[in-house]
Amino acid sequence: MSLDQYGIHLGPLYIRFYALILLTGALVGTWLTARRARARGFNPDFIWNGLLWAMVPGLIGARLYHVLTPTPGSGLTTAYYFQHPEQILAIWNGGLGIYGAVAGGLFGIWLYSRHHKQPLAPWLDLAVPGLLLAQAIGRWGNFVNQELYGQPSTLPWAIYIPPDKRLPGYEQYATYHPLFLYESVLNVLACLILLWIERRYRKWLRPGDLVLCYLLLYPPIRIAMDVLRLDSAGVGSVTDAQIVSGVLFIGALIILILRHHRPVQSDPYPAQPSES
Repeated sequence: MSLDQYGIHLGPLYIRFYALILLTGALVGTWLTARRARARGFNPDFIWNGLLWAMVPGLIGARLYHVLTPTPGSGLTTAYYFQHPEQILAIWNGGLGIYGAVAGGLFGIWLYSRHHKQPLAPWLDLAVPGLLLAQAIGRWGNFVNQELYGQPSTLPWAIYIPPDKRLPGYEQYATYHPLFLYESVLNVLACLILLWIERRYRKWLRPGDLVLCYLLLYPPIRIAMDVLRLDSAGVGSVTDAQIVSGVLFIGALIILILRHHRPVQSDPYPAQPSES
């Protein structure tokens, strides 16, 4: 066994730290969701049994999002992937999009809930704080790969980027904003805010509201990060992720307002065990 900067060599097997960090994030997020399910009187095994149902389509969605919106700094284009379809599978070379992961994971959870004849919204509400925690942990994989950093900076917490990882036109700069760290901290904060909202406004919330609150919290984080990010696909100065974020935020806000003309008097999450 031997180690390098990016992973562990076990004979012919190479395990990347990026993959281990993403897996850790998924497990920690699932643990939080299962714990929340138990506290609500639901069966936590339903959460653990559905992990692969969310992870596999989530990974597919994350990769497809990247293929359709590759970063300019990668030197790759969507046309290149279509001409070399085998490269679409090469996720070890980097390239995963969070919105694709969320969309794919949501589809997988929908299939899983439908298969077990379970209502989707309550389970999604249980899951979104854990999703933010998983995102916070997963961003540290970008640090390992040194692939998510912002504009040049001389702040005390700026990170050093080696010359071979610097984007064209920025070769003369050594230190940059650690966007992975900013987003990781903000995701943890958003997770805590969701948990506070659930506790503080429990009688007001309807099934699915916590998901809408997630869509009010994370998109602004992503919009802000892309202001500092150097390498993003988009139209002019507006990135694809900012466009998607803006649409999701506005849509979630409209839906949340429209569905709360009349207050909810009963607890939307009664403590009843759910069969898996």
